[in-house]
Amino acid sequence: MKKVTMFVWNHFTNDARVMREGMALSENNYDVNLIAIENRKDPRAQAFESINDRFRVHRVPMYPWLLEVYQNNKKEFVISVAGVTIVVAPALFYKSWLLMSTYFLFLGIAYGVVKNSSARRNMIKLVRSMKMIIKGYRQNADIYHSNDLNTLTQGVICSKLRLKPKKLVYDSHEVQTDRTGYNPKIIERWEGSLLPFVDETLVENHTRAKKHEALYGYYPHTLYNYSELYDIEDKPKKDLHEVLGLSADEKILLYQGGLQPGRGLELLVDMMPMVNEGTLVFLGDGRQKKELEEMVKERGLQERVRFVPKVHLSELPSYTQNAYLGFQVLQNVNYNHYSASSNKLFEYIMAHVPVISCNFPEIASVVEGENVGIAINAESAENIASAVNRLVEDETLRETFSNNCKSAKYKYNWDIEKEKLLDVYDKLSQE
Repeated sequence: MKKVTMFVWNHFTNDARVMREGMALSENNYDVNLIAIENRKDPRAQAFESINDRFRVHRVPMYPWLLEVYQNNKKEFVISVAGVTIVVAPALFYKSWLLMSTYFLFLGIAYGVVKNSSARRNMIKLVRSMKMIIKGYRQNADIYHSNDLNTLTQGVICSKLRLKPKKLVYDSHEVQTDRTGYNPKIIERWEGSLLPFVDETLVENHTRAKKHEALYGYYPHTLYNYSELYDIEDKPKKDLHEVLGLSADEKILLYQGGLQPGRGLELLVDMMPMVNEGTLVFLGDGRQKKELEEMVKERGLQERVRFVPKVHLSELPSYTQNAYLGFQVLQNVNYNHYSASSNKLFEYIMAHVPVISCNFPEIASVVEGENVGIAINAESAENIASAVNRLVEDETLRETFSNNCKSAKYKYNWDIEKEKLLDVYDKLSQE
């Protein structure tokens, strides 16, 4: 049985892609250890978790322990450091003024790092990465698997800095060189310098594979973010109407996923005064949630826009099936968004929920090609509202789209797509 160590730069509580990959490998004679990040405030992100007999999760601390102690008890920490200094400094001076100077220099640097937000963030990332490397190196896996660029350095060190190098898979979920908040030139140099050490590369779709080829000169494997195949009728239903105090015949207009900028969520709020029927429901959390809640309050839309906290991946279908329609209205803020084929589209399809989507190539090819919804220019609230009104007023059209989802899901599902992942691993295992 081949041993696999995977890295992911998150808490691994709602990462559908990595969960599906880990499960597929563990169910096909691979022993999988996933290294993620601990979150002591979240019971789902503890230091160790066993998914099944062949799939385990090891989480490294989110913060260095000294910084965590400082953040939790700043006053007591400073007093303790001062007390230690009063005792230690004279002893160091007695031994050597150079030792005492070094001690105070260390304290000054530490203080500067803690007080400077940029330096503090970089220090946290460095320490966290080192802990991942130590844990991953000790596991001595046959194959290492780095999810996204922020774990590729860890994968390269663990797999290649050995007397007998191991295989390395680079699984890029995003277009790393064209994302919000990323410096394209720096990222391209970073990614490009590490790729020669990679044995196999996976990207989300063919649009992104072409971009990768243009940048680096080779065409990677594609692994789409399809949902697992299931019958929605077999899933327990969480009655969102009852939870939100809505009448049973109220049409739920659902957005599920992270509440992050660039996803058109503020446009969904803006459209509601123009929508003739239905309640907009945001299912998920994220850094834009507070902004959206304030928008809703300012516009007096509290009765027409509701928020539901994120739920575990395993529970999501129970909520999704309540929807009359689902939204995937990414904005063209970068190539990463433009080229996306995100998993929520396929989660809607699996739950037989028609989609109102942006008209980006990968998404529109599914929505229009399978006739499971309406693909539009989603950069205006008016366009989105028009599509919503068309569906809420034409239940026959909605039913047609829903029925088409029932057949499309047999084409776009993980049960088929995972074979591509297993082929890559089988090839590496035989080399």
